[in-house]
Amino acid sequence: MDVERSSPVPPAPARARLTPARMAPALLGAALAALALGPALGWGLVLRYDLLFVPDAPLLPDRGGFPRAVPSDLVVALLSRVLPVEIVQKGLLAGIFVLAATGAAALVAPERRLARLVAAACFAWNIYLAQRLMLGQWALLLGVAGLPWAVRATGLRWTRLAAALLPAAIGGFQAMLVSALTLLPIAVARRRVPVVAGILAVYSLPWALPALGSGAVTDPAGVDAFAARADGPFGVLASLFSLGGIWSADAGLPGQESWWSATTRLLLVAAGVLGYARLRSRPERPAWWGGLAVAAGAGFCVAALGAFPAGREALKGLIALWPGFGPLRDGQVYLAPLVLVAAVGLAAALRSGAPALVGVMAPVLVLPTLAYGAFGRLAVAAYPPEWRAVQRIVNDDPAPGALLSLPWGAHRAFAWNGGRVVLDPATKLFERRVIADDTLVVGLPGGGRLRVRGEDPLNRRVAGLLAAGDYAGLPARYVLVAGSQNEFSLEPAGWKTVFRGEELHLLRR
Repeated sequence: MDVERSSPVPPAPARARLTPARMAPALLGAALAALALGPALGWGLVLRYDLLFVPDAPLLPDRGGFPRAVPSDLVVALLSRVLPVEIVQKGLLAGIFVLAATGAAALVAPERRLARLVAAACFAWNIYLAQRLMLGQWALLLGVAGLPWAVRATGLRWTRLAAALLPAAIGGFQAMLVSALTLLPIAVARRRVPVVAGILAVYSLPWALPALGSGAVTDPAGVDAFAARADGPFGVLASLFSLGGIWSADAGLPGQESWWSATTRLLLVAAGVLGYARLRSRPERPAWWGGLAVAAGAGFCVAALGAFPAGREALKGLIALWPGFGPLRDGQVYLAPLVLVAAVGLAAALRSGAPALVGVMAPVLVLPTLAYGAFGRLAVAAYPPEWRAVQRIVNDDPAPGALLSLPWGAHRAFAWNGGRVVLDPATKLFERRVIADDTLVVGLPGGGRLRVRGEDPLNRRVAGLLAAGDYAGLPARYVLVAGSQNEFSLEPAGWKTVFRGEELHLLRR
């Protein structure tokens, strides 16, 4: 009698225990978060440029222009229904460091414990992250922090990749575009393009569909405003290679332009790139090695376009042809895969022993002025009570109609916020459509300013009415005036005061 031979059953995988070695990257990320955020971890909200959080934010606000805060604002609003918004903001900011550190460490072989910490430190503490944090672009950084997890998951089941891309999906359009640039070359090499492209496309729908129907326009002059700039003595390309070169001078760290800072950053990245290149000839070279290298090179080329007149003119032509090319203006954002290459490469170059210990400390030693909230640039504040009072009045009114926020300018600098510049809080405070200036004013090297016209057609029309003094024709039910604003005489045009505080003046028609 024939006996059927059964295939041997593989043993069940052992459940990974949370040993100190496994927890080390997460603990290092938490320590770096505490060191970098410093005063930002106190009770209150950090309000700086795009880092704008408000109490009781609406779930589905009515906004014009391109959906830049979709779905990140919805996630914040949902979390704020469960936790105080102050806790939500601190959790997201600290989570960026922890997610970045653990993800970079996961790309290094687990037996190389010190090398994993080198990758963690390098990816969670660098000038790319620092400059974007100074601009308040937490949603982008959340997606970048999850990037190594997505790279690792490109060869796994689609569910693992979908889970790894959730931080980028929350981050929105910039985070998803950076993820696409990074993952698609890896997917080509691993023959996973349909799966990777499909997940990227599905996660992009929340912002892509509203963008296509928004009717927003993109000013080609923004190419000059967002072009990469030198933040050290070696020029624009060297600044980009050292992972900096952001367009905004307000995103800079203290001392970043010094010879010491620029030289050490260059050497650290060069060592990382060289270490990554040497992985090619090693037997432990990961399957994603070539794809990530291609992504890093492509990202650097996009970032460098704005450094040359021909590149800027080409970008202007593309944007004039279709506003969808607008995200290419801020080319420096696409250095993210190069940041990851440098982190993994440095870990490969400094595997163990004393060099690896130095590599763990090197990112902080090279960029010490990120510590303590960039020497106090990140600090907490609390909204005065009149902001909540105005919010209640407007949100409790069932009558339709927009709210116009004045003075006409995209940013505010309040005394209660230490004079730090932040986006107009009114744009996220109310459940009805908010009409606000979305013109961007960018300082140029050596003085002078460049104005980038706003994207929303309605905002442009209201700007014309304000310039003409046609206050009776304003298409709004409410007007909110912040600060001492005397240039608008609204009462004669039929507007009546419903609230007046020390800082806010609310009128209704």
